[in-house]
Amino acid sequence: MMTYYRTDDQVIHEEEKLSDGVWVQMINPTHDECEEIAEKLMVDIDDVKAALDVEESSRIELQDGYTLILVDIPAIEIRHDQRTYTTIPLGIILTQDIIVTICTEDTPVLQNFVRSRVKEFSTKKKLRFVYQILYRTAAIYQANLRIIDKRRTEIEERVGSDTDDSDLINLHELESTLVYFATSLRANGVVLDRLTRYKRLEQYPEDKELLDDVIVENRQAIEMTSIYRDIINGTRELMSSLLDNRLNNVMKYLTSITIVMAIPTVISGIYGMNVNENWMPFANTPHGFLIICIITLLICVITMLFLRKKKML
Repeated sequence: MMTYYRTDDQVIHEEEKLSDGVWVQMINPTHDECEEIAEKLMVDIDDVKAALDVEESSRIELQDGYTLILVDIPAIEIRHDQRTYTTIPLGIILTQDIIVTICTEDTPVLQNFVRSRVKEFSTKKKLRFVYQILYRTAAIYQANLRIIDKRRTEIEERVGSDTDDSDLINLHELESTLVYFATSLRANGVVLDRLTRYKRLEQYPEDKELLDDVIVENRQAIEMTSIYRDIINGTRELMSSLLDNRLNNVMKYLTSITIVMAIPTVISGIYGMNVNENWMPFANTPHGFLIICIITLLICVITMLFLRKKKML
């Protein structure tokens, strides 16, 4: 899908055709749409379709007559029947008069621009628009990181009570997401560093301040990602230790019960031997069977008390 937008007096509206000062939003465009925009703007079609490849890395390329900016933005995907976070490429093509954004889905990064929820937004101020997109990207990264930490907290609150294997799997999913975020944020940081030296298009004084704010927000997101990864790693190790400790306790209890149950087994086995009854204690004593049972029970109780004292029961 390809849509043309233009702002007049900070009010956005759709345009029917391409003209100066227009923002072209391409959402999962077809090959024909890519060819059309490449032909009209005289750009390489491979650059137009670059953002459609999920393996593309963040970068900035200066071409004849236009600039290609690729950044990774956060997105939601379904993994193991659960909503998880990942990153996808967002392509931005800057010409002297037109700005084009290409993405595989209708991302929240750009939705607020379409809904006129961004202050001082103008499709004619292309570099400011780019910085606003990058600022919005960093803000969504931070918001998603807070949600990830909240999920981690919910899992951590169950540690020691009803922790199960699914919690370990969920922690692994969160840790994998943070790996994606960390890689993408560092790559975006390289793009931001190159933008500080970008001189091809006109920049307003407040644009440089906005770029500085974007760099700060991106660095903060990187720090948050690093901190949350360390915390999740610690939580996962704690849960693994608790599960191992539970297994050790179960094995300890089973061993203690085996020891106690072995006592009557040994005694009954001895009395079951085919030997002369004159040599067996209590063989001819009235109530001998009851006496042997009582002695066996006493030995078992003493053994249990000993094991309990040693904290094995």
